[in-house]
Amino acid sequence: MPRLLEVKPLQGYRLWLRYDDGVEGVVDLSGLVGKGVFAIWKDEKRFRSVRIGDGGELVWDDGVDLCPDALYMEITGKRPAEVFPNLKILREAHA
Repeated sequence: MPRLLEVKPLQGYRLWLRYDDGVEGVVDLSGLVGKGVFAIWKDEKRFRSVRIGDGGELVWDDGVDLCPDALYMEITGKRPAEVFPNLKILREAHA
């Protein structure tokens, strides 16, 4: 799985992301604002405090975190089996 190298918050609750395989793109998280744990993002200043955590995840100081793998798939349009080839091998082994 490519590793997340850089994140920049953008206007409108969007994030620009860059991965170590050269993939970069923008994800729109505005649909999450105000829902459940993402209620804290109603204050856009808190949303903009995003950083990359020790495990490569996106983190906010309030305990919210997002998986960089899911965001990578959103940017690239790839499915899990394309990003994680071992999933296909495991699935075939259990069939």
